[in-house]
Amino acid sequence: MITCQDLTIGYADKVVQQHLTFSLQAGELVAMLGPNGSGKSTLLRTLAALQPALDGTYTILSGSTAMQAPLSQQLALVLTERVSLDKTTVHDIVAMGRHPYTSFLGGLTKNDESIIEDSLREVNMSDYSHKMFNALSDGESQRVLIAKAIAQQTPVILLDEPTAHLDLPNRIRTLQLLRRLAHEQGKTILISTHELDLALAMSDRILLLSSNGMALDTAEALKKADAFTPAFGMDIFHPLP
Repeated sequence: MITCQDLTIGYADKVVQQHLTFSLQAGELVAMLGPNGSGKSTLLRTLAALQPALDGTYTILSGSTAMQAPLSQQLALVLTERVSLDKTTVHDIVAMGRHPYTSFLGGLTKNDESIIEDSLREVNMSDYSHKMFNALSDGESQRVLIAKAIAQQTPVILLDEPTAHLDLPNRIRTLQLLRRLAHEQGKTILISTHELDLALAMSDRILLLSSNGMALDTAEALKKADAFTPAFGMDIFHPLP
């Protein structure tokens, strides 16, 4: 679903990561870990075409077909930045996920409305449909943005710190939801996170970024290879002296 070949990411005056070569499959939840500045958000933004790659190539395919649908029908992106929209309800936000499929007039069908309701139910926000988005807490806002990504019904979902503003029970529920979406609906879900314990326990594979480059494997395989210590510059599993 996602293939990167010798990809270099960063900015005009700074290379953040280079020679990234990997593939992510349908039906898996991949957690991207690494220290601050290792390129987690930059990679997500590059894959979502919010900034250009500096070199190399990447492709995002819908299923097994080589026919490319519009990017908005292939990929949904959830960022951590606080979105401020006046006079906009929770329903309005989630409905934006249906815009790639609506007519040029932007009208919602009964099927669209059903998908919106189901998406809000998935994140336990059904009772908030008519509340104003700006009145929500940070955690509630994050859950609504995840519902918007679900409503977009893309084969690929990218999320930047999706649990950043949530309490522990909702962090667990969110990762459980993302894992279920990947496994039951065959989606490719890539998240950046600092939730080390939850990522190791609930992700199918770990994409580890650091100044040493990248590694992609199961949590157990990366632990066995002692990949985390050089990546983070310390033994993160035994931090006490």
